[in-house]
Amino acid sequence: MDLLRNFFKGDKVVWIIFLALCLVSIIEVFSASSTLTYKSGDHWGPITNHLILLTVGAFVVWITHNLPCRLFKIGILLYPVAIILLIIVLSMSAINGASRWIDLGVVQFQPSELAKMATIITVAFILSRMQEEKQANRKAIKYILIVTGFTCLFIVTENLSTALLLVISVYLMMIIGRIPFKQMALLTGAGVAALVIGLSTIKYVPAETWDTIGLHRMTTWQNRLNSHFDKSQIPPEKFDIDGDAQIAHANIAIATSHVIGKGPGNSVQRDFLSQAFSDFIYAIIIEELGLIGGGIVAFLYIWLLMRIGKIARYCDKSYYSFLIMGIGFLLATQAMFNMMVAVGILPVTGQPLPLISKGGTATLVNSAYIGIILSVSRYVEELKKKEQEEALTAAGEKQIPSDSQPEPAGEA
Repeated sequence: MDLLRNFFKGDKVVWIIFLALCLVSIIEVFSASSTLTYKSGDHWGPITNHLILLTVGAFVVWITHNLPCRLFKIGILLYPVAIILLIIVLSMSAINGASRWIDLGVVQFQPSELAKMATIITVAFILSRMQEEKQANRKAIKYILIVTGFTCLFIVTENLSTALLLVISVYLMMIIGRIPFKQMALLTGAGVAALVIGLSTIKYVPAETWDTIGLHRMTTWQNRLNSHFDKSQIPPEKFDIDGDAQIAHANIAIATSHVIGKGPGNSVQRDFLSQAFSDFIYAIIIEELGLIGGGIVAFLYIWLLMRIGKIARYCDKSYYSFLIMGIGFLLATQAMFNMMVAVGILPVTGQPLPLISKGGTATLVNSAYIGIILSVSRYVEELKKKEQEEALTAAGEKQIPSDSQPEPAGEA
């Protein structure tokens, strides 16, 4: 027991959530990888690769959670590196219609994942350094917007949903970082206006114009928006299931799941969903594990965010609190994006389900996030232990004088 306690340091609940998500990932990715199995002819190949990646991810968690928290400030040096990598990847040829990956042979590296991490670390550093007695310094928002805006500038044209995910996470960090209310109100208004103008531009500018200026991803988003907001009733016999295959088969998977699902490995729609193991894995989870299983998976992310909030509340250094809360917002928001797409609330975004979907860079970076959370929780545990020892020492010092009062002098 002591060996396990020393090996799994930090918050035990976070460890349980991480291991539970990994278990769901192993079961569902194995089930949802039928299309990869068909293409490769290797039944065990996809899940073997995924198991290796999860093992490496668990090692990343273990290494990171043993690092002293003060070392995470060095992470701001990742920011310029991530920006350079984003510039490099934009100059490369597109894969699946977008320039997102750098092929390293063994694995495809996605610089946007590193950029998200670097931005969260940098924003947490800015917020912690610019805290005043009642609120953050009014100049903090300027630096945060510069850092976040610069990152999104190199992401948005190829990965709009990732840029939006990062903006939402940073916005929530600014709220808990006590950015002045007037500044947040102005930023909220400007953000809503920018969102409306941006979506309107994507929707109504002709696809030929986007292709002419080289922004081919905007055409993809235009099609997704048109498909999502088209509420016209189509008779079943005229529905083009091949035209919107992902959405159609995800809906079928959810509609046929019922309460308890079909059981692990019994999915039917995995054979028709092209990204069943990644972007639409939540639909497969519901199909196999039912509404109960889907609800439990959603609760795990909520529980993780709640646990992070509890750890952050006991931190004595604002940087650690802002850092892990930013990570929590990022993971929870990305999970929400993925699940809302799977159930048809949002248009298709291409966001994987953190720590569950089959992936490369995202799995390793998300594992590093968990390691950072555990490292801060370990720091908090040590802080609590130190406070308890000091309290006991103080109580003992107060007790000593009362026990050593001089005896009254006897009669002469």
